[in-house]
Amino acid sequence: MIGKLLRQPWVFSFGAAIAVWLATIAYTGGQGAGAILTAAFSFATFTIIVGLGQMMVITTGPGNVDLSIPATITLSGVVAMKVMDEDSGRMLIGIVAALGAASLVGVFNYGLIRLLRIPPIIATLSSSFLVLSTAISYGRGIRIKPPEPLAEFATMQILGIPIMAFAVLAVSIGMALVLSRTVYGRSVLAVGQNSRAAWLAGLNVDRTRFLTYVLSAILAGVCGILLSGFSRGAALNMGEEFLLASIATVVIGGTSVAGGRANVPGIWGAALFMYLLVTMLNTFGASAGIRLILTGLMIIGVIVAAGGEEQR
Repeated sequence: MIGKLLRQPWVFSFGAAIAVWLATIAYTGGQGAGAILTAAFSFATFTIIVGLGQMMVITTGPGNVDLSIPATITLSGVVAMKVMDEDSGRMLIGIVAALGAASLVGVFNYGLIRLLRIPPIIATLSSSFLVLSTAISYGRGIRIKPPEPLAEFATMQILGIPIMAFAVLAVSIGMALVLSRTVYGRSVLAVGQNSRAAWLAGLNVDRTRFLTYVLSAILAGVCGILLSGFSRGAALNMGEEFLLASIATVVIGGTSVAGGRANVPGIWGAALFMYLLVTMLNTFGASAGIRLILTGLMIIGVIVAAGGEEQR
């Protein structure tokens, strides 16, 4: 039983997260242990949301990646705040508008990939510049406060755990069920394992990938809305840190970059590990250069430890 558990790739991300948390509280003599966990769940939640979308895209096969996530986060946050305009009565309209804008980004991304035959990494990177320019033009640098109910939801806690973490946990469980129990989820795995074999088996490969890019954009839009509520307003650089974070959480969490294998629990472990790692290094007083070096080495170590299973 224990041996089977240890063979799961996500175990290493959770183990690494617990290890760095214990090292941090050992250094501080146990002070602030609960506060560190609360902050970890608060900030890691946003990475988990976009990590789930990135996981689905990467699972569809080699070369598939969504680099437009940061720009989509910014666009959806700006649209939501502008449409809501601090009015609680307009909150639903703002959410629909923001998610609609995010969905269009996903459609545009796949249009570049499918119709123009542009590699996904180039297509999504190119579209990110257009999307971010749109957000800048539409937002015009104005920082608008979110409606109070949205801000309260994004910051409310129950027993020291953000209520948003419970909501994202429900989304994660739903995503795991989609992958294992639905035609779409199994199609994503099949396309990632061998797209030609999936096509010969009668699966609609193009539709599966199209839905996946739209799903990734929608989850980035959700992140943008919630992040705007949490930060008390949208900012034009609010999505920057999620470019590499969304990819790193997927890889560290045990999802295969070759496609065909997703790992939802690993997204949680990886997101918590990355935040707690930065917290530990800051607590130790490491300089910026040392933090970057140690962060890279530790991430590589976790990936190597979790990468024992061969891709077949």
